[in-house]
This record gives sequence, C-alpha cells and structure tokens, in this order.
Amino acid sequence: MRRFLKSLLNLRQARQIARSAQSNSVRTAAHSNTPILRNAIDRTALRSIYSWQVSKKTQHASSTRRGALSRSMGVNANVVPRTVVSPHHQLSFDNKRVYIPWDEGVTSSYHNIWLRDSCQCSSCFHPITKQRLINTFSIPATVHPESVEALEAGLKVLWANDGHESFYPWDWLHLHSYQPVLEKHLSFRRVLWSCGDVQDDPPVVEFANVMESDAGVAEWTSKIKLYGFCFVDNVPVTPDDTEKLINRISFARQTHYGGFWDFTSDLAKNDTAYTDLALGLHTDGTYFTDPPGLQLLHLLHHNGSGGESVLADGFKSARVLREEAPEHYKTLSRIRIPAHSAGNEDVCIRPATTSRPILNHDEATGELVQVRWNNDDRSTMDRWEGGDPDVDVIRFYEAIRKWHEIVTRPEMEYWFKLRPGRALIFDNWRIMHGRSAFDGERRLCGAYINMDDFDSRMRLTNLGRETVLKYL
Repeated sequence: MRRFLKSLLNLRQARQIARSAQSNSVRTAAHSNTPILRNAIDRTALRSIYSWQVSKKTQHASSTRRGALSRSMGVNANVVPRTVVSPHHQLSFDNKRVYIPWDEGVTSSYHNIWLRDSCQCSSCFHPITKQRLINTFSIPATVHPESVEALEAGLKVLWANDGHESFYPWDWLHLHSYQPVLEKHLSFRRVLWSCGDVQDDPPVVEFANVMESDAGVAEWTSKIKLYGFCFVDNVPVTPDDTEKLINRISFARQTHYGGFWDFTSDLAKNDTAYTDLALGLHTDGTYFTDPPGLQLLHLLHHNGSGGESVLADGFKSARVLREEAPEHYKTLSRIRIPAHSAGNEDVCIRPATTSRPILNHDEATGELVQVRWNNDDRSTMDRWEGGDPDVDVIRFYEAIRKWHEIVTRPEMEYWFKLRPGRALIFDNWRIMHGRSAFDGERRLCGAYINMDDFDSRMRLTNLGRETVLKYL
C-alpha cells in the first residue's frame, strides 16, 4: 500500500509538470486567437515540434531514453514515470495470448500470432532494409509459447512449434500495445494563425544554414510544419540554386507542368497561373488523387507593378467555420467536389478515385489533415451520392459562400510582396495562396514536393532515425 500511494504521488506530480509544460506560448497561440509572440518561443522548441502523448484513458510510463530525448530537444512532453513491468505480478500466457502487467496498474495482452509475426530478430526482420523476412503464412494458427521470461531489457519468448526464440524490448511492447492502447503515435503541434500573428515576424530561415547542415534542414522543416509556411532568405537569384534548395528536402515532384519550373506569364501552359490575372485563394492540384504536398516559389525578376502574394491558413479558417457554422463545416466535410485540369490539348486530369471533399479528416483520429479548395478548377457537380439533391445543392452553395467569406476576411489574409532572394515554401494541404493582378515581366521558379517525402525528411532530421524507427 505504501508503494502504491507513493506511485500515485509521483503520478500526480508528473501530471502537474505536464500541465505546466502545456501552457507555454506555442500551445497558447495554437489554441487561441492571441498574437504569436515569436521572441517568446524558444528556437529549440521550434525545431522540436513533436510531443509524446498518452491516451486519455491511461497515463503510462515512458522510457528514460525517450524522456532524455524530449528534454534535449525541448519537446513539450507529458512527463511520466519510466516504463516498468510490475514486480508484484507474474507474466503469463495461454494458447491465445501473452499477458504483461505494467507497474502503472494495467495489463496488456498480445495475441500469440501477432507476437510471432512481429519478431524483431535479424532472421525475421531485416536489420538494414527494415522489412519483414518471416513468412507470415507459415506461422501456425495455433502458435503459442513454450515459455516466457522477463529479462531486464525485455521479454524473451520461446515458441513451442519451432523452438524459435524471440526478444521484445519493454518500451517496444508498451509503445505497440493495442489491447489496451497505451500510447499515441508521434504527433506534432501546429500554430494556427491570422494575419496579425505573422505579418510583422513571419517564420524565416537562412539559405546558408539550410544548405550547410541537416540541423538547418531540421529548423526549416519544423517551421514549415508548425506554421504551414516559411521564407528562406538570401537565396542566390538563380534557378540552379533554388533547385538545390528544394533538393535539401526532396526531389521535385513531376506533373504535367514539369518537375522544376522556370516560368513567366506567357501561357506556356494553359493555366491561369501562367497569366497576369489575379488568382483567388486556393490550393493546388485538387484534380490529383494525391495533391502536391508542398510548393516552393522564388521570384527571380519583376519589372512591373502588382503581383502581391496572399496566404491564408486553411486550418485556422476551418476552425472558424466550425465555431461559427458547424452545419456548414459538416457539409464541406461530406460533399465530394469533382475537379479537373484540361487546358492543354494533351491533358485531361481528374482524380483516379472518388473525388474528395474540401475538408478531409484522418479516418482514425478525426483530425483535419487536408484542405482541397480551388473553385476555378471545380468540375460540374451532377452527382450527389449519399444525399438528397433537393437539400444538398442548396446546403453546398450556402456552405461555400460562408467558407469564402471567412477565408477572405482581412484578418485572415496575409499579403506580402515576393522579392528576389527570398523564397517561399508552404504546405499545400493546409495553406491557401493567391496573388493580385500584375503588369510587366514577372519570372518565377519553383517546384512541388510530395507530402510523404517532406514528412520523412522532417521526422528524421528533427527526431533522429532511431526514434522514428521505433514506431514501425
């Protein structure tokens, strides 16, 4: 009983520390409309965008190694005791499962076939390629342990059917516990912003820092993920140097526009982006099954007037819509929008699968993960699956009218002038962009980057390969 009360006291103290950590300026800015005080945000914290989170149902113990990593990176973490197997209860197994009692007071159960299929030894999981080697279909449906043994570092299992010996580290077992789920996988913070939050002090990095080290790339990618966009200053005003900058994250994505672009308003491609017309706020590639993840633009030359750029945080706009008109939010999360790119004679692109709504959510968590909005590329909407056209047609137009009114509010639009030597990169799944009309010669270069490639580079440079691989 004394040990139990002491554990409760430690846990209460840990939760108090966690609540204190969660009240810092980044989280405050992310969850309110107060201006972001950039000088109050520690530079290390900007680079350390990940947080270790626990399920609401179960406060769990994290490993000493992860705790040290969180502190060194400035991660806004939930601080809880180390992962420990209960010394008061025995490991057990039967013909279906292995049971592990944790010191926090819960027991995880793992199906025998799942454990055998998930063996991490070099015979079952390639140590270099990180691919499964075991023949899953050779595992007997009735596989079960001959014995289990608790070692200091993890669980040893001797399998009865073939005598194979498996070893599973305790932190790996805790991380991948599914019955019950004890840990959420890596998640990142976002700062949702309005114009006043970023106008005077937008996120910026130096070209030289990005090019010289992966630490510079880590700072760059963390700011992109945190704010949805970032400027890069002192970029040499050449297409070659701009392409080298892009390649610090990943290769350029090839589309019907090419890979790396160097373009003017000459209608070389039959798209309004290749004109001098004004472009309303939009995201690119709504006609792709997988829209481009990021877009980088660098103004090389402009000898005329106009051409101001505008950004708006689509996730902030969606939050405002949900607060002011929740029914419209539901409509734009449900009704699918067909889109196309068909300006060139040899191109007519539409999504290969079913069209998607404007607001797209993670199917498991419900989190908003993508905004797809380009009214100019919207196709004829003559299919209203899963609904009543008598109702949905009116609801749809009411919803996009409200959406347009929100995203074009002066406080939501961040206007600025691109200039040679300052490149702009933004998250095309989150940030809407546009421009005013212009005259004169205006030359830009840039490219798209796939979201998965960006996400890989961001995680590896900010967290390190060892930590990232733990979640495979």
